[in-house]
Amino acid sequence: MDSEKIAKRLVALRGNESREAVAKAIGVSVSALAMYENGARIPRDETKRRIAEHYGRSVGEIFFE
Repeated sequence: MDSEKIAKRLVALRGNESREAVAKAIGVSVSALAMYENGARIPRDETKRRIAEHYGRSVGEIFFE
């Protein structure tokens, strides 16, 4: 799992949506989302699922391609 690639995908998917809105929608803190988007941390499986649902993508598409 390449945290840099994942981070870039997450930032691109968020687009113009605020970090605060996405964090609230997926049930994580803004600082946790920032760490995912900076490549400092990889989310747990349950959080991966919620992120994928929020963006209407599959977990594999975001985290494993």
